[in-house]
Amino acid sequence: MLLLSPQGFKDYELIDSGHFEKLERFGQYITIRPEPQALWDKQLSQKEWEKRAHVRFVAKSSSSGTWQKLREMPDRWMIGYENKHIRLKLRLALTSFKHVGVFPEQAVNWDFISSSIKKVKKSNPRFLNLFAYTGAASLAAKAAGADTTHVDSIKQVVTWANENQQHSGLSDIRWVVEDAMKFVKRELRRGSVYQGIIMDPPAYGHGANGESWKLEKQLNELVKDVLQLLDPEEHFLILNTYSLGFSSLILPNLLNKNNLPNTTLEIGELFLPSASGQNLPLGVFGRLSNLS
Repeated sequence: MLLLSPQGFKDYELIDSGHFEKLERFGQYITIRPEPQALWDKQLSQKEWEKRAHVRFVAKSSSSGTWQKLREMPDRWMIGYENKHIRLKLRLALTSFKHVGVFPEQAVNWDFISSSIKKVKKSNPRFLNLFAYTGAASLAAKAAGADTTHVDSIKQVVTWANENQQHSGLSDIRWVVEDAMKFVKRELRRGSVYQGIIMDPPAYGHGANGESWKLEKQLNELVKDVLQLLDPEEHFLILNTYSLGFSSLILPNLLNKNNLPNTTLEIGELFLPSASGQNLPLGVFGRLSNLS
């Protein structure tokens, strides 16, 4: 099994973690946020955490909270990300859901997407991003040369993704505010084909029109449908599963590649190494590809 962490993400650093929290640097600003997998002790003292941090997220419930500013900082700011294929600009913000607009461990997938797009021999390769959030994976595909479709059920985050497109000097991503299952089934009826697909589904949620989503109930059906959208000749697919207790052994059973000859399957885990020495696990993934 692969163990992968971002390489060369200069605008991000996990400084320390522990006691169900993480101390992170995004650009020039440092945040303290909850982290349910940080079961261990912090390596730095609480005093050192609070001395370094600009802001702390204070949870009010399991799904929302407020930010307590410890030092002056803006509510919105920019960071950058680049590899040999792409250069992105991402707008971050202090949201009521503890997120800031980017999941830094996903930079591993941005690299895989951009390098895979460059390997596709067909002109104008098509890329689909499901549960696409603020769109870094969509931007990576577009910057690498793909005809990109971005699907998310929440209009506000699609608008945010569009802002990131503009900040990154890109254009013409197709924005779709819709339930992922409904979109995929419609694409199947249309006979649509994609060379690249990424899915990063939440444990639970709702579609644009209130459709219910539960990972364990609907993921198998969605994956079977998505596999039918892949171009048999040239393709790659990424499935992320950030869900506590979700075993990596599940993914080979879901990602059945019987109808995709000469396709390899890789299973791995994403993690963030901290400057203080711990490795923070952040979900398992499966990758299919027949590109070389």
